[in-house]
Amino acid sequence: MKKYVQVGCGIRGSAYNQTLTSGKFDDCAELCGLYDLNPKRAQVASERCKVHPEVFTDFDEMLQEVKPDTVIVTSKDCTHDEYIIKSLRAGCDVISEKPLTTTFEKALAIQKAEKESGKQVRVTFNLRFSPFYKQVKEILASGAIGEIYSVNVEWMLDTHHGADYFRRWHRERANSGSLLVHKSTHHFDLINWYLEQEPLYVHAFGKRRFYGTNQPQPAERCLTCEERCPYYFNIDRTPHREVYLNCEDADGYKRDKCIFSDEIDIEDTISISVEYSGGALLTYSLNAHCPYEGHVFTFNGSKGRLEVRSSYQSSTTSYGQSHTQNSILLYDRAHNCTEIPIAEADESGHGGADGLLMEGLFRGKPEDPLCQFADTWAGMMSIGIGMAANISMAENRRVALSEFYEELK
Repeated sequence: MKKYVQVGCGIRGSAYNQTLTSGKFDDCAELCGLYDLNPKRAQVASERCKVHPEVFTDFDEMLQEVKPDTVIVTSKDCTHDEYIIKSLRAGCDVISEKPLTTTFEKALAIQKAEKESGKQVRVTFNLRFSPFYKQVKEILASGAIGEIYSVNVEWMLDTHHGADYFRRWHRERANSGSLLVHKSTHHFDLINWYLEQEPLYVHAFGKRRFYGTNQPQPAERCLTCEERCPYYFNIDRTPHREVYLNCEDADGYKRDKCIFSDEIDIEDTISISVEYSGGALLTYSLNAHCPYEGHVFTFNGSKGRLEVRSSYQSSTTSYGQSHTQNSILLYDRAHNCTEIPIAEADESGHGGADGLLMEGLFRGKPEDPLCQFADTWAGMMSIGIGMAANISMAENRRVALSEFYEELK
């Protein structure tokens, strides 16, 4: 029986604490403690669990009293390094929500602490466990299009999901590292995983075109706004009320700030190019203000082309999606097109990924032929692209990841 504790009790963190206390893993895992900088939020998280873990008001005290085998880190992105390093030095393994961290300096500190401790960090890239994305991995690994020469990725966030990043703490670069680190880490990890190559060079362009000061800000937050614009978010009528609105008096954090605030300093319209160690090229774009949500991946190879499309409707009241439409088309050099039947998925979050990820994390997966579990290096590679892109935009130059990662020199 392994003992777990968790730091960070927001909505995303609830997927872990509620799963661990659901009864499904009673034979192998026990959640023994919760900690959040906002003690009221930690208490709410405990009360929402089927079995109520003890709430701690000090992270170090929780480590000392519980002596957990593993610490789950689901706190604000910019704090991941602090909790990961403390946990490793206390002799614990770590499960970290993506992104691993937000700067090169913090990433290197985590890597150093992991090596010195002899313990393990896993980064939860749940898309690797999605039956749909796993199917793409298997097709590419089979050699269906031969050697991959280039990849084009267009990722679209709509004005439900996309706007939500500009209401929350993510809107400030110091907290999230920007969407290129917080959100795109998912996408970069998928491409790194598919290619089985390491990113070497990044050149990026990005602007804030839709959110921020591009329009007048009628109020600090939606709750007190009388204008009720098309992007109005009624936090009083969502699950966020109990976790955030009712806990505001403890830390002052407002979950529903205006998306046109001048506090916002991250981009919403981005285009980047990446060169990989095996010669593959990636062209990637992210737009966080589209009429619909989804993505298009195209892989061009020596034997043909693979086109992967997904579109879905997002929601401001949950992290789920509905009405998903997926397709995979395979083209060969004889101009033939084959539509690949889509793998079935269960109803757990993120297209069936979350349930499979949790099963693997807490019950263990004896074999991992597709390398679905991501380690610290995989985490560093995915955020490396986003952090290098931030530098590229700021300094108007091509950035080599070897400037920061010794392993790439």
